[in-house]
Amino acid sequence: MTIRRVVPDIHSDDLDGSRTFYGLLGFEEVMNLGWVMTLASPANPTAQLIFMTHDKTAPVTPDMSIEVDDVDAAYAAVLAAGAPIVRPLQDEEWGVRRFFVQDPNGRVVNVLGHRPPAGGSGNGSG
Repeated sequence: MTIRRVVPDIHSDDLDGSRTFYGLLGFEEVMNLGWVMTLASPANPTAQLIFMTHDKTAPVTPDMSIEVDDVDAAYAAVLAAGAPIVRPLQDEEWGVRRFFVQDPNGRVVNVLGHRPPAGGSGNGSG
């Protein structure tokens, strides 16, 4: 299993203010669903920040997101290890397959993989 990126998930009640502030440091918006927004460095697209007002389909807001190339294998590994699953594996309407697991420090980790678009393969933000 390959890790593609690790991104902090920051709770925010002011997505516009966050975009403006982090824009001063060179970040640009690459995805915005209204409740979750991703900012990235144009020079290094895997250097990202995620801001969330809430999580649309989960009971909690995660502390970080880890994108992997095989989310099903990651899910099987954490299940086999007995790690606490906060939200089971499922496909989301915005093109990711993900689950939430709690780490030994009590942090909630959103583990995800991007689903290829119909008729092709792809990789995006979110």
